[in-house]
Amino acid sequence: MQAGAPVRDDSPTFAELGVREEIVRTLRAVGIERTFAIQELTLPLALAGDDLIGQARTGTGKTLGFGVPLIQRITSASPATGDIPLDGTPRALVVVPTRELCLQVSADLTAAGRDLGVRVLAVYGGRPYEPQVKVLTCGVDLVVGTPGRLLDLAEQRHLVLGKVRVLVLDEADEMLDLGFLPDIERILRMVPEQRQTMLFSATMPGPIITLARTFLNQPTHIRAEEPDATAIHERTRQFVYRAHAMDKVELLARMLQSRDRGLTMIFTRTKRTAQKVADELTERGFAVAAVHGDLGQGAREQALRAFRSEKVDVLVATDVAARGIDVPEVTHVINYQCPEDEKTYVHRIGRTGRAGRAGLAITLVDWDEEPRWKSISDALDLHMPAPSETYSTSEHLFSDLDIPTGSTGRLPLARRTRAGLAAEPSDSEDRTRGRRATSARRGPRGGSAESQLPPVRRLRRRTRNGEAVGAETVPPAEHSGEQGDARPRLRRRRRSRGRGTGTGQEHGSQPRAAG
Repeated sequence: MQAGAPVRDDSPTFAELGVREEIVRTLRAVGIERTFAIQELTLPLALAGDDLIGQARTGTGKTLGFGVPLIQRITSASPATGDIPLDGTPRALVVVPTRELCLQVSADLTAAGRDLGVRVLAVYGGRPYEPQVKVLTCGVDLVVGTPGRLLDLAEQRHLVLGKVRVLVLDEADEMLDLGFLPDIERILRMVPEQRQTMLFSATMPGPIITLARTFLNQPTHIRAEEPDATAIHERTRQFVYRAHAMDKVELLARMLQSRDRGLTMIFTRTKRTAQKVADELTERGFAVAAVHGDLGQGAREQALRAFRSEKVDVLVATDVAARGIDVPEVTHVINYQCPEDEKTYVHRIGRTGRAGRAGLAITLVDWDEEPRWKSISDALDLHMPAPSETYSTSEHLFSDLDIPTGSTGRLPLARRTRAGLAAEPSDSEDRTRGRRATSARRGPRGGSAESQLPPVRRLRRRTRNGEAVGAETVPPAEHSGEQGDARPRLRRRRRSRGRGTGTGQEHGSQPRAAG
């Protein structure tokens, strides 16, 4: 949501644009009353049921631009438009490129439709099918999902798309970059032809234009700013430093002690580097979490929850993993490694300066990355082709970023006030804790949990004449008359292989292989 974001005083309110009172009241409760540019232009057309293409840079309020009319459309049954009351079959579908964006959009739409009782479900990969299928069976009104999981559920007949009245494609250019375009076309052929379709994209490459011409009905193309605005936020101050690889973590440690620093995102190009940086900063006393492809979905969601709740104030992420992360309180973005191109640079620094807020972006460029940075600077007309040589002790670093004099590579103990990642429970911990509690109360089939433990088979590899022999089975602890005196009895079982036979010896002596 865009709570607290500054907007123009003369911008129209949601109520003035014809939004239902229930939605207006919900938005007002979180400080949202007036519209952003993309919302002001989008709402009249979207509320009227027209197809449209919305083009605006990230962080400008696109989610409510399509979310508000979507919710109003599916909750306002009208025979004139062919709508019928909600019956538990999805009436709206929002397709997004990444899991993180899926969670973000579903949370925003759930909040906006709270007073109207709109049931929203997020479906995405990396999670079991069963819980999502169960919710679909119970009934939902609005589904937000990633292309792969949406197709899986639809092809298995768990997700019914035959009553979808509103379809939204969000961040279409990112879906193109991630190779989802064929999946999108398959989804578009599954939904009814009589529908409203809204497509949102920061850029309009050729394949997206073709997609819009094929599947949208006379769409209106809306641009919330000039086409050559390059998506660089005017409120974001940008610095670029040439840094040595061996000094980068020291630089980071000092940057993170800047005065008035809020939540901070650090970008790397590789998963290994992301984890390495997160580990090193944690060791130096900072509250850090990491988001990258080597982590399971549960660990990624745990990190994002801890970041949004400010239990950690530093998030280290790779580019793909960070797509769709929308946290308005991010004040600093640090490019630990130079982005691959200008589009990646725009995406990274777009995590700060969102919704009209001020932000600060810092890029560290190694010696071998200078040609790449010059290409980015020229493409975006940044006028910063030659980064200044900077070390962790450079005076201009302290003055540029307002770092207190005397700051070192470790966070002082007095400033270690964040709860940390460990304070945010993970889903796996919750499930394990629940199973342990249940098991402690009652073992399977009655009795104590300990007495019901299955036997453990242990294999001891011993060789003689090239043959591996020997195994033992440890039964569960047997009850004795005295509590805590039960001990496992060991039984040794001999296994012979090949043509030979073996004779067992006492207490670990080697069996003799025949032959």
